[in-house]
Amino acid sequence: MKRIFTRISVLAAFCLLTINVALAQNITVKGKVIDGGDKTPLPGVSILIKGTQTGTQTDVNGNYSLSAPANATLVFNFVGYTAFEQAVNNQTTINVSMASSTQQLEQVVVVGYGTQRKIDVTGSVGTVKGEDISKQASVNAISALQGKVAGVTITNNGAPGSSPQITIRGTGTIYGNTGVLYVVDGVWYDDISFLNPADIENLSILKDASSQSIYGIRAANGVVLITTKRGTKGQAAITYNGSVGYKVVTNQIEMANATEYATLINELSASSGAAKLFANPESYGVGTNWYNQVFRNALQTNHQLSVNGGGDKSTYNFSLGYTNEDGIVKKQNYQRYTAKLSNDFQILAPLKIGYTVSGTAIKSNDIPSSIFRQLYAAGPVVPVYYADGTYGDANDFSLGGGNNFNPQATIDFFNQKSLNYRLNGNVYAELTIAKNFTFKTSLGGDFGQNEVRAYIPVYKATQGQQSTQSQLDVRREETRNWIIENTLTYKNTFGAHNLTVLAGQTAQRRKSYFLNATAFDVPYSSDGDLYLTLGSADKRSVTDGGALTTYASYFGRVNYSFKDRYLLNATLRADAASQFFGGGDLWGYFPSVGAGWVISQEDFMKDQTVFNNLKLKASWGKVGNAGVPINPTTLTVTQNGGYVAILNGIAYTGKNVSTLVPSFLNWERTTGTDIGFEAAFLKNRLNIEAGFYNKRTEQAIFEIPVLTSIGTSSGNQIGNQADFQNRGFEFSATWRDTNESGLAYSISGNLGYNKNKVLSVVTGNNPIYAGGAGLSNGGLATRTIQGGAIGEFYGYEVAGIFQNPAEIAASAQKGAKPGDFKYVDTDGNGIINGNDRIVLGNPNPTYSYGLSANLAYKNFDLTVDIQGLAGVDVYNANIASRFGNENFTKDFYDNRWHGEGTSTTYPSVNLGTTANSAPNSFYVEDGSYIRLRNVQLGYALPSLLVNKWKMQRLRFFLDAQNPVTLFGYKGFTPEVGGTPTNAGIDANVYPLQATYRFGVQVTF
Repeated sequence: MKRIFTRISVLAAFCLLTINVALAQNITVKGKVIDGGDKTPLPGVSILIKGTQTGTQTDVNGNYSLSAPANATLVFNFVGYTAFEQAVNNQTTINVSMASSTQQLEQVVVVGYGTQRKIDVTGSVGTVKGEDISKQASVNAISALQGKVAGVTITNNGAPGSSPQITIRGTGTIYGNTGVLYVVDGVWYDDISFLNPADIENLSILKDASSQSIYGIRAANGVVLITTKRGTKGQAAITYNGSVGYKVVTNQIEMANATEYATLINELSASSGAAKLFANPESYGVGTNWYNQVFRNALQTNHQLSVNGGGDKSTYNFSLGYTNEDGIVKKQNYQRYTAKLSNDFQILAPLKIGYTVSGTAIKSNDIPSSIFRQLYAAGPVVPVYYADGTYGDANDFSLGGGNNFNPQATIDFFNQKSLNYRLNGNVYAELTIAKNFTFKTSLGGDFGQNEVRAYIPVYKATQGQQSTQSQLDVRREETRNWIIENTLTYKNTFGAHNLTVLAGQTAQRRKSYFLNATAFDVPYSSDGDLYLTLGSADKRSVTDGGALTTYASYFGRVNYSFKDRYLLNATLRADAASQFFGGGDLWGYFPSVGAGWVISQEDFMKDQTVFNNLKLKASWGKVGNAGVPINPTTLTVTQNGGYVAILNGIAYTGKNVSTLVPSFLNWERTTGTDIGFEAAFLKNRLNIEAGFYNKRTEQAIFEIPVLTSIGTSSGNQIGNQADFQNRGFEFSATWRDTNESGLAYSISGNLGYNKNKVLSVVTGNNPIYAGGAGLSNGGLATRTIQGGAIGEFYGYEVAGIFQNPAEIAASAQKGAKPGDFKYVDTDGNGIINGNDRIVLGNPNPTYSYGLSANLAYKNFDLTVDIQGLAGVDVYNANIASRFGNENFTKDFYDNRWHGEGTSTTYPSVNLGTTANSAPNSFYVEDGSYIRLRNVQLGYALPSLLVNKWKMQRLRFFLDAQNPVTLFGYKGFTPEVGGTPTNAGIDANVYPLQATYRFGVQVTF
């Protein structure tokens, strides 16, 4: 990989040397912009130098003045008018007459294998501009989508460099790969952690089956199309974007202090008849706040340098990026280096070729996955260090095994580093044939290497935290993926007819390989001297494995419109995937059809003044899911030491079939139906879009339980087990305007409603249980059953708290104690057992919404984003996840039952493995929230001033991400992800944090 990056550097340096960055002499251009119809002045018209962010606006009289290169091109934009470009050509006066236009009709939307005018789109496609993404302090571009698109929910992990979880119109699949498909410049990816958000030009989210079906086998969970920035014709523009900021934990959980903790543990001891553990709780005072000890305000810096330009025959775009982000946990750090180069060449009039190549290097200092649990559970009576400098030891306080650790020691002796190298991109050629035909061929690749090295030294920090033998673990993963695509497009307009026909073919190969190696007794002198060969030769171990999948696809699409009034879109894709070879339908077929009626284009609408645009649309389609493990129908055997038999003194190794596989596996298919409308009012200043969808997943693949008594090890078998649906509606509205004073502003809002339901299950009414994370009594908190939602919370309904023995004697819980939960006997048989459990909540959000505002006045600009979820529940597994004397929250201390009449809602401290920790309604909380997602204030220095400094633009900004989140949940954050049947269970998630930045953007 080092050689690869060296070659990239050499190539980049060569390209930069060939770039003419000499700046042309600027001249002052003045003029007036008027309406082409009534000749009235147009105030607030945006005027930009093409290929840059340098520009100005017309005043109340339509006049403007701008310093621009003599050979530049000016771009004029105004709401409700057709964009207009004018070459300067050394002119000092340029007056412009702008023609009124239905803006919505002409807006271009990126769709699968091409673009369409928005008015021609019959499916549901959400679009976000790259400039909107870059205004947020998000290292991953998907994180910046929160609240931007109706029907799309984003769950952020919070850890530096982590990939957010994106869900489009509810859960699309349950088993295997549940993520969306990312298509970046034509190459398919499972994640885009390698991509610098500043390199993105625009992003499209394909939400309905009609628009997704062109990607057949991978579209079941939605498709995100990303177009990165490419070169533009004009002089070289050098742009630097930089920011520095810090992150701080918000909504930090307040834990019981040392005195309160000692009081609680004494109560716990008393409940079991044991002696008090702490004779004088008050003597411990406040004690150690473990969160404050390990958390920190984390520094974040980001730098990006790009060069953009080109001539008549070629264009280029080159960028370098560097991100350095500390985690909120001490020692945690994430660094990412990115380089991207793209070139387009017009070789001949009909022939265009180009390429994009990007390289990414990521290195991180990791933290133990258990640290947040330790910070929650650690006893505050334990000091961080004793007076002699040794670590405070929970064993000295007889706290038992549940929290026999010192979190500071955990951090200090944890030594794990990760390295990730990635090289990807594509090369294409596009040939125009006989005017109406365009043939395009492209080859793309994604090559990555990930390394994780963990080292445990010989040490003794506490009684429970020590190692008498060093251990070195190394894991290496490699990915080698490529994709070849060929398309032939016919496009023609004859009379009032517009026809576009696309035919294509795709071949893909995805290969992965991993190697795990472990060695003991490895000495340590420095991180650079850690080698497996230095360990004991007789204690080394190596395991490896991999996967290889191949795909073949053929697809076609027809787009037809008549008089820009009647629209038709039809698609068919055929896919074959190696996972299904020999054990299922090798080929899957995914058709779709969409239709639209632009009512505002009808003759009977010509004289009306209400609608500038009104379109009805409907679509239907099928998509598939190939994201299942390789060879799912191949029966394998296991061989290990447990199967060795000794016969006549000779050892014979046996084998065993320990898993069950289906004999046949069908494609998982999702069928979607959409009905909606688009409307524009008041000279296109108000745009509204709304729609209803019904998405049905058929023959869904997931696991069902089988008896382990027959010899299986997993207790599950996969198969086509169920059908389920997501049904809902979406609404979005945008108002854009510019007033006479020159204030340009836009306000956008969106709302999504989704209801998830299991329609049928092969096992009938036999439920599928999951969600055991954090449950100390072995219970399972989620259930999936016919008629309910996927992974809904399931358990006992709490009616109150037992206050005395008399209440217990009169109840169905004869074995309870005062202070225990009082459960509802739902079946009325006088016994509390599993049959009394009910649905307690739903981790699948019902509502998602967002609100955005953008204002620009003279040189100031302001952006505000708000987003939230409603109708969603979270299971707080932290409270009852205890195996000894773990700490409690301050909320629990203040409200707990500790004697008759002290509480009717909170139990006593007697939780843990008792019936009190069984899944019940006490642990299910409302996960709704509303968040000020982002606010940014910017100021660009006047053009006349920065031009004197040989700059085109200089802008400063301040912003805040997640500064305010309002919610009622008692954890760090209600933003809790998880796999479909384990979603929404908070077993110590990464805490929510706010980010505050100062930045500068400068263009030369």
